[in-house]
Order: sequence, then C-alpha cells, then structure tokens
Amino acid sequence: MGKMHTLAMERLIKAVLNLKSEEECYNFFEDICTIKEIQDMSQRLEVALMLSQNKSYVEISKETGASTATISRVNKCLNYGSDGYKAALEKLK
Repeated sequence: MGKMHTLAMERLIKAVLNLKSEEECYNFFEDICTIKEIQDMSQRLEVALMLSQNKSYVEISKETGASTATISRVNKCLNYGSDGYKAALEKLK
C-alpha cells in the first residue's frame, strides 16, 4: 500500500463515494475544503481536460488562469501518474 492508503484516507474516499447527489457533494466539499482549495482542484481538472484536448500551455493559462507550473504538474500526472485524471475525465464524457 502507498502512502496515500491510510485509514483516514479510506474513510474520506468512502465518504465521497457514498454521497448521493451533486448537492450533497457541494455541501461536503464546501465544509471540508476552503474555497481556494475547491477552486484549485476544479482548475486542475479543467487543465487536465484541456491538455487531453491537446491545447497549448498558453491557451490553457489564458483560459483558466493556471500557472505554467500548475499546467506542467497536471501534465506530468496525465503522462506518468496513476491515471486518476484520465479515469475522471472518461467518466465526464
């Protein structure tokens, strides 16, 4: 098991998976995260989507406001990560 696989992380994942509606998700994330954390996560997902559409860093930065460092980090995850972004983007289709 990796460093992410802790009992606390398992509870968090189970809690998210057991939410039944968008409203429950909004409420949960609003309570558990700061507004900035939610904005950052949603921005990263948008960056991943745009990278998967082969948009340039310049286009992505202009459209999302993400720094090139953030875009690069997301790109690294898309290419060498655990395929979490890819799985999430596939489910959004």
